[in-house]
Amino acid sequence: MQGQNQQQAYDRGITIFSPDGRLYQVEYAREAVKRGTASIGVRTPEGVVLVVDKRTRSPLLEGSSVEKLHKVDDHVGAASAGHVADARQLIDFARQQSQVEHVRYDEPIGVRTLTKNVTDHIQQYTQVGGARPFGVALLIAGVSDGEPRLFETDPSGTSNEWKAVAIGSDRAAIQEYLEDEYETDLTVEDGVKLALRALQEGREDALEGDGVGVAVVDADTETFRELSTEETEEYVADLE
Repeated sequence: MQGQNQQQAYDRGITIFSPDGRLYQVEYAREAVKRGTASIGVRTPEGVVLVVDKRTRSPLLEGSSVEKLHKVDDHVGAASAGHVADARQLIDFARQQSQVEHVRYDEPIGVRTLTKNVTDHIQQYTQVGGARPFGVALLIAGVSDGEPRLFETDPSGTSNEWKAVAIGSDRAAIQEYLEDEYETDLTVEDGVKLALRALQEGREDALEGDGVGVAVVDADTETFRELSTEETEEYVADLE
């Protein structure tokens, strides 16, 4: 009985390590990410592509209300997997950091710097009692000095830079497909097609244009743009 009480203490306390060095609440937050629909990022020399699964639970739900793609600044966008409300809080924080950089230094924030600020904020919630970790992972895509960058954040506050990466459900299958098919000289259009094929790899049913979101951060113009439903449907039709 005493052992069970100790287990519950490690389980419930975000500030308590288990004897084998684990923070259970952080691991549960990672499980929340795995339950979210997939998001994929692909970096190319021409820019960064973000593709998200926006499947709706009901035909009565407006697809435009599903928040998976976010504009952070003119040159930075993000995609999420996990709890949408947690993602919204982190996106608001990222936007604030970006604006502070504009006001303080009169220049756009670096993608790496922005990612570090966000992950530092996430990490604080793995050490403070009375708060839970963020149950969401982000893909932060942008362009710094003409160079495309793609980062992933984790509920522990860790960040990694990727050439191509998936977060959310079916990550293992999608990531394996990306590892097999990714090439360093892809165009943006090729990147969109690769991400859509990878997303299809993790699903049993066929993709539909209104159930997928696509955004691109262009390296030349250094601008974030979310593709319209019509443009996305053309890509999905070509895929079929």
